[in-house]
Amino acid sequence: MLDAQHKGQKALVHLVEIGCRGFVATSTIRLGTPSQTLHQTINEQAVTKEHCSHWLWICVRTPVGPQDEDEVIFYEDRNFQGRSYECMGDCGDFSSYMSRCHSCRVESGCWMMYDRPNYMGNQYFFRRGDYADYMSMFGMNECIRSCRMIPMYRGSYRMRIYERENFMGQMYEMMDDCDSTMDRYRMSHCQSCHIMDGHWLFYEQPHYRGRMWYFRPGEYRSFSNMGGMRFMSMRRIMDSWY
Repeated sequence: MLDAQHKGQKALVHLVEIGCRGFVATSTIRLGTPSQTLHQTINEQAVTKEHCSHWLWICVRTPVGPQDEDEVIFYEDRNFQGRSYECMGDCGDFSSYMSRCHSCRVESGCWMMYDRPNYMGNQYFFRRGDYADYMSMFGMNECIRSCRMIPMYRGSYRMRIYERENFMGQMYEMMDDCDSTMDRYRMSHCQSCHIMDGHWLFYEQPHYRGRMWYFRPGEYRSFSNMGGMRFMSMRRIMDSWY
């Protein structure tokens, strides 16, 4: 029933929106506290749409275990004060939930944080832990505006880095971390890459220092649209980090 109490574990509620033309979309919301009702959760999260004729409810309670849940909680003020926003997936813009963010608590998972909306601007890697004043910790000038969840990956890692754009020039294939492309390959920097397997972090300075960039599997023909960054070290995002 819609107002039934869901006690015990946290749960996900899956909604299917049915319009006049049939299936329209799905949405997932979360019951966070043992005493929270489904009706309260919907009202709090404003999971309604004016154009929707009615909702069909399916999988009303799906228990969420620690192994399935990636979660980060953002707070308006330092030291986990002020309003909070709980996030369990990618969020391209925090502005509809909170006007600012000065601390966060990563309950689980690995995340990339961005200081501009829509996954733009400088990137910062966060793993499980408390960040009471992350701006001071990372030397950030702007607060977090968007975030992306990094899926856990178990398997082999493989990528190719190229000296020039469009996969030109010297090429080297990597399957492990590299703390300096200059020391290992005599390559001052790379300008394109092909990620075949795994998720990686690239750094603009040797020994994993300086600004970073998150790369997932795919072809990256040019780094020129990445703020002129030139990467000199890279490492794998390991499942042991989760």
